[in-house]
Amino acid sequence: MENSVVVRDLVKRFGTFTAVDRVTFETLPGEVFGFLGPNGSGKSTTIRILCGLLHPTSGRAEVAGFDVVRSPEQIRRRIGYMSQKFSLYNDLKVIENLRFYGGLYNVTGNQLKERIDWALNMAGLTGREESITGTLSGGWKQRLALGCAVLHRPPIIFLDEPTSGVDPLSRRRFWELIQELSAEGVTVFVTTHYMDEAEYCNRLALIFRGRLIALGTPSQLKFNSVNGDLLTIEAAPLGRALELAKAARGVRDAAVFGNALHIVVGDAEEAMPTMQAAMKAGGIQVRRIARIRPSLEDAFVALTGDQRNGSEAPASEVHPEQP
Repeated sequence: MENSVVVRDLVKRFGTFTAVDRVTFETLPGEVFGFLGPNGSGKSTTIRILCGLLHPTSGRAEVAGFDVVRSPEQIRRRIGYMSQKFSLYNDLKVIENLRFYGGLYNVTGNQLKERIDWALNMAGLTGREESITGTLSGGWKQRLALGCAVLHRPPIIFLDEPTSGVDPLSRRRFWELIQELSAEGVTVFVTTHYMDEAEYCNRLALIFRGRLIALGTPSQLKFNSVNGDLLTIEAAPLGRALELAKAARGVRDAAVFGNALHIVVGDAEEAMPTMQAAMKAGGIQVRRIARIRPSLEDAFVALTGDQRNGSEAPASEVHPEQP
């Protein structure tokens, strides 16, 4: 299949600051492509370039077969975009927002009626067409915004942290809508800070300090990112346990995850009795110690930690093999 988005050695500088640094990836039709990274990592800048809103400093990017520099208007007609901040008109009715966006995308006549009916049904707002948009809950607003973004049936949609600030049930329903769009062949390019949401993506790209540091499926990234075995330790007091863990022999990394510690060691079977003894000697009550599989959050911490510690391995070297 032809790639829906192609990015090659993309660079964007603002003065002396490099926001996007030689980023390369591609997406396929119908793929849910997750773009992960901390604030300031270059995610939004990359999306703005792909939407034809910013010119890259160097490199190449194509969206729906069009070059972002030469044909930005062609791209904007073929994509949908939904920002993190709610961007519809709160003082308009639901139906008025839909009609307004239909006009922007030049959707008219019977096609507009059909698409509005589809959007209302998709968003669960059938029967609430006359409601003032500002009175809707956060979850309803996000679904309405998605309906407006895809009113013109774009083959590619960009969602910038679309579920930020909405409740868990609304987030789940929103992701069901994303999967429905994917099943219809729409490429969904989404950024998120929620690791559980990232699990829903077909593939993930992790960007840090402007560089793409990992690319693969969620299972691939989890399987290959942690350099060693992972232990969980439920202990009290947790802060003191963390100090002892970091000082223990053979510990490569240690961090607090909820009410437990996650500790990276070379060999779990050798490390568990050693860790148990170190905790006991330090007066720590250990309720549980066990080897676990890395989560996506563990992978995220490990990969960004490598970069903070000075590792400059390009993304191609951390492309994982299928476990």
